[in-house]
Amino acid sequence: MQGFSGFPAGKQPVVRIPNTFFTELLPVIEDPAELKVTLYCLWILNHKQGELRYTRLAEIEADHLFMNGLGGADEDAVAALRRGLEMAEARGVLLRVKVWPTASGQATGEAEDWYFLNSEHGRAAIDRIRRGELHRLVEPLPEDVNLQAQRPHIFTLYEQNIGVIQPMIAEELRDAERTYPQNWLDDAFREAVDLNKRSWRYIRRILERWAAEGKDDGRDKRDSAEDDSYEALKRRYVPDEYKDIIEH
Repeated sequence: MQGFSGFPAGKQPVVRIPNTFFTELLPVIEDPAELKVTLYCLWILNHKQGELRYTRLAEIEADHLFMNGLGGADEDAVAALRRGLEMAEARGVLLRVKVWPTASGQATGEAEDWYFLNSEHGRAAIDRIRRGELHRLVEPLPEDVNLQAQRPHIFTLYEQNIGVIQPMIAEELRDAERTYPQNWLDDAFREAVDLNKRSWRYIRRILERWAAEGKDDGRDKRDSAEDDSYEALKRRYVPDEYKDIIEH
């Protein structure tokens, strides 16, 4: 363990950390990477000026002093940083904006993520970006860029229909969004709400069933009007090994 000689005498620069960090976040953050990344973002964003107070993955990676304290024997620092950012976003501490460098309206490079603090100032900046008011922001951009507020659609569905997203489930939600069409996600959440089955486990089973058995017009085929037929009931309740020996 590396020792600490104590805070030096005299006036030192301070970082403003909202009281809610200590009352609502610190008691529930369990992952060291999430905690370190959250504190680092509070620190670095506190030093930003202007309308666009954001940080970038590359900016954090360039801070070798911070990066040396991330990761461990089973995980490198960059992977720990990405995981910490993802968990902080899933918890709602950070807001993410996807950025494409552009020239003459055409994308010229790979997209990157910018992170804003989920504060009144950060939310206002994101809202202005969504309304297309980027050109009115007084902070000059480092290059010609095209910004798009980026938050996984499935996160919004989950929060609107189930509740707060826990970091442990965030990656599972991202996997589902990569795996299934958006209209399937919409329909699966809607079906779960209609049946008062507001749980991700139930919604996941719906999606898996549609993937295995097919989906028709936004409805599970097993929930169609034919479900009361003899064949439908046999498919549902009779084990496969006995279906061939059961006669009408």
